[in-house]
Amino acid sequence: MADEKSSDLSHSKYCDITSKNTKKSAFSLLTRLRSKNIRKRSYLHGNFGSSAVIGARELDRYFPDRRLRLYVATWNMEGKDYPQNVENLLLSSDDTKDIYVIGVQEGCPNRREWEIKLQETLGPHYVLYHSSGLGVLYLTIFVRRELIWFCSEVEHTHVTTRLFHHVKTKGALGVAFTVFGTSFLFINSHLRFGQSRRGSRTIKPSLRVSVCTSRFDRVFWFGDLNFQLKEDRKNVESLLQKIEGKDMSSLLKHDHLNEAKNNGSIFLGFKEHTIDFLPTYKFDIGTDTYDTSAKQRLPSYTDRVLFKSQCEGDVRVLRYDSCPVLKTSDHRPVFGIFEVKIRPGSDDIPLAGGRFDRKIYVTGIRRKGQKK
Repeated sequence: MADEKSSDLSHSKYCDITSKNTKKSAFSLLTRLRSKNIRKRSYLHGNFGSSAVIGARELDRYFPDRRLRLYVATWNMEGKDYPQNVENLLLSSDDTKDIYVIGVQEGCPNRREWEIKLQETLGPHYVLYHSSGLGVLYLTIFVRRELIWFCSEVEHTHVTTRLFHHVKTKGALGVAFTVFGTSFLFINSHLRFGQSRRGSRTIKPSLRVSVCTSRFDRVFWFGDLNFQLKEDRKNVESLLQKIEGKDMSSLLKHDHLNEAKNNGSIFLGFKEHTIDFLPTYKFDIGTDTYDTSAKQRLPSYTDRVLFKSQCEGDVRVLRYDSCPVLKTSDHRPVFGIFEVKIRPGSDDIPLAGGRFDRKIYVTGIRRKGQKK
């Protein structure tokens, strides 16, 4: 994206994904992502010219094993300013990532400053390929500089669950594009608490939206999904005290999202790596203590990263974890690192032409240099 207009979402209509009257509208919003340039392609029949810019020859040059490293993070920032130690989240491992996808809910007040901070943290080898915003819901994608030439034009849209609220805090942002010949769809969402409490009856409209995801090769759905543990606070605290090592099975058997997925109420076909970290919600700000306010909110795994692939084994989870050192919010960030198989593309995929936000790049790199 070359300027602020490139992240404009004015082509989409607001709709409530929990309303019966807007089921079709919500479904059609993400269906728009199935445009000519990102529709699911039949790579089984070949027809990929080796001389194409995104053909087999170029793919093998940059990815000899035909697999890229993908980093996906989600964080409910509770509207607070970002901390200075963002590197603890983004640079959690030494291995090189090809694509960074960062979704935040209740984002910090200044979205542009957040993007500059991400650029500053990631450094000169990454560029801001796309960013979208829906109120305080942000979705930001950085790619390695060399990779920008092999990415398609971006399609993006959104839905909201708060139609008449002046600040859009709940809803979803969807972004789709191809890398070489493999189509990706990323959905950052902040669901309403009532959706998880009342179960599949209120979630089913969202199920219509998830059907649309089958049109993409790789889908990652993440965010503050607001599913909670189906236990009372006293019992959860007792279970937390008995946790040994990274075995969270005693807590997860009460997890409402797992139950909903298993009975087919929501997220059909989506997978999630085994959770071996503590609940990421709700903390007293700046501490590792779960909510001590009068409301005594239930510790829960509200922040999740789910994925789906057209072919079994084409997405491998390298790490799935939280970032407990970032304590400016009542949520802890959650991230996943994935190894994703990709395939060559054909000449008819409209490429982004190396476009990225140069203003963010220059500002972020300059600030990084000033701190050395």
